[in-house]
Amino acid sequence: MRLFDRKDIDKVIRLDTSLVSIIEDAFTDLVTKQTQMPPIMRVDVPEHNGELDIKSAYIGGDDSFAVKLSSGFFNNSELGLPSANGLMILIDSRTGRPLAVLADEGLLTELRTAAAGAVAAKYCSSENSRKAGIIGTGAQARLQLKALALVRPIESVFVYGRKTDHARSFKVEMEEELGIGVKICNSVKEVVEQSDVVVTTTPSKTPLIYSDWLHPGLHITAMGSDAEHKQELDASVLEKADLVVCDVKAQSMRLGELRSCGQSPVLKQARELGSLTSGRDDGRKSEDQITICDLTGTGVQDTAIARHVYSLLVTEEDVIHERS
Repeated sequence: MRLFDRKDIDKVIRLDTSLVSIIEDAFTDLVTKQTQMPPIMRVDVPEHNGELDIKSAYIGGDDSFAVKLSSGFFNNSELGLPSANGLMILIDSRTGRPLAVLADEGLLTELRTAAAGAVAAKYCSSENSRKAGIIGTGAQARLQLKALALVRPIESVFVYGRKTDHARSFKVEMEEELGIGVKICNSVKEVVEQSDVVVTTTPSKTPLIYSDWLHPGLHITAMGSDAEHKQELDASVLEKADLVVCDVKAQSMRLGELRSCGQSPVLKQARELGSLTSGRDDGRKSEDQITICDLTGTGVQDTAIARHVYSLLVTEEDVIHERS
């Protein structure tokens, strides 16, 4: 069994269009192949504002699959530590033998989540989306913006964060890295009203966005709610939308934004992202539609990125051996 740490992984993996395509294919596999994906197991550590998720998926026909442990401890910023951490174990599908431990410290989860955001924007947002809104200022906020810029011609960014100094750091880093102007907003409402596409990246326990703020052509990707106590969108937002999409419907009803809809018609009308990527259902049909995508995070994404990075790492090792 091989062990790869974050430094090893960081050398070979990038958030680029090829990774977006890999995650897009994973969503397609979820609805077109025999895929085994058990419900998420979660351990809460409330006294430290933390949680640990265990996710996995086996895609029929693949020679390996991943089991992932992913933690989010949201007081870590006060300790000078990132909130996300974790690792993945890649398993041989034929024998059950562990092939590798990918001690990525949460990097692969962050990258596959950002790539999923790009897939959501590709199928749900207007192709002419130029103004991006980001709610949150952490690592995932940065990655979501970078991923969005891979699929849409973003020219300006509006950001809101609870801590002004974090918002300023976000602005400086993103303007330097992407060459796009970033405006710090005073409220979530201001971000929503000025943007073509909005991404929410928070662990909020109360709604951040309300239906009165929505406007024709807007798309929102909500990726912060992945537990029963989290919520970023008021239920009225989903009810007002022309199209509601989620990664896995049952999972969104349990852990995501669909949980707030009760017996609303939204539940029947909601589509899964894999049905769009596979061509079974249509995404956005007009420039004026209001669209929502709720991402709770899936084991199939983890298996896809683990298999991808393992292939890159093995290739890198072979090249090094040949040179030596």
